[in-house]
Amino acid sequence: LGQFVEQNFLDEDVVQAKIRTLGISRRAGAWLARPENADRVGREGGAVVRGAMLVLNDEDVQDIIESMARRYVLDPPWGPPLGRLLKRVLDDGHHLKLVDLLVDRAAEWVLENEETVIRMVSGRSPTWVPQIMDALVGQKDHLELYKFVTAVQDDPNHEVRRQLDKYLLSLTEDMQHDPEMVAKVEAIKHNALGDPEVRALAARTWETIKTALLEAVEDPDSQLSRAFTAAVRDFGTRLATDGDLAAKVDGWITEATGYLVRTYRSQIAGVITETVERWDAVETSRKIELQVGRGLQFIRINGTVVGSLAGLAIYTVADLFLG
Repeated sequence: LGQFVEQNFLDEDVVQAKIRTLGISRRAGAWLARPENADRVGREGGAVVRGAMLVLNDEDVQDIIESMARRYVLDPPWGPPLGRLLKRVLDDGHHLKLVDLLVDRAAEWVLENEETVIRMVSGRSPTWVPQIMDALVGQKDHLELYKFVTAVQDDPNHEVRRQLDKYLLSLTEDMQHDPEMVAKVEAIKHNALGDPEVRALAARTWETIKTALLEAVEDPDSQLSRAFTAAVRDFGTRLATDGDLAAKVDGWITEATGYLVRTYRSQIAGVITETVERWDAVETSRKIELQVGRGLQFIRINGTVVGSLAGLAIYTVADLFLG
């Protein structure tokens, strides 16, 4: 029986031909497009996420995050990619707003901290200089400093700005090609992100992700839940209305089904073989009778009657001609 099913029903061409006629993607799309079904899928997805969070071991996940961070973030050198990124920022002029902000802050600080500037000047003057002279020199220096900062602030092409651009451009080249600068960047990276820091960062990252996911799936009105439900509904609508997408999905399903049948047909048929082998002959007969029903009894009666009549006719003929 197992061989019969395997050879006649679990044939790859037969199964794939049947799958092609079912239109699975369109039916699934129509089902998913209904709001109540999309909500149900969203709830079931939330249950899957909660179950996964309970099953996953926090330390194992943290180890994975840490190893991935080391492999893809910490182990590769930072200098060259940071240099390329900074150069792209300079080429596009995105740093100009930052420079403007720094100059504006500097101008504000100089304007609001005249006494600080005067104290700095006084602290560097000889002790024999009268205090009144220190105050006058400090005021003069503060005024000149403020004029200088405002000049940089008002002139987009000021020499300070050009020198700053030149320095930053030189820095980008050094970060990419100068071994000494690359080594300095690596030293800064390792000092800032040692083993304890990376481990703590991995733990905080996983804890944040886990907490956010659990809170989101617990609340049906959360942004994540609504977005997931809307995505399910939109995908279902596309499956039901987009012929090209439906055909593509049906093709994937057909290929996957063909692979399963081609690879596991013997194992599937083996279930039938093993089940039948465990059956007792009497029990098997009883199961067949229960499934066939009254028709089997009519067959038995018909066979008995026909057999009896045939036997009687043969006996009568034999008795008449041979008696």
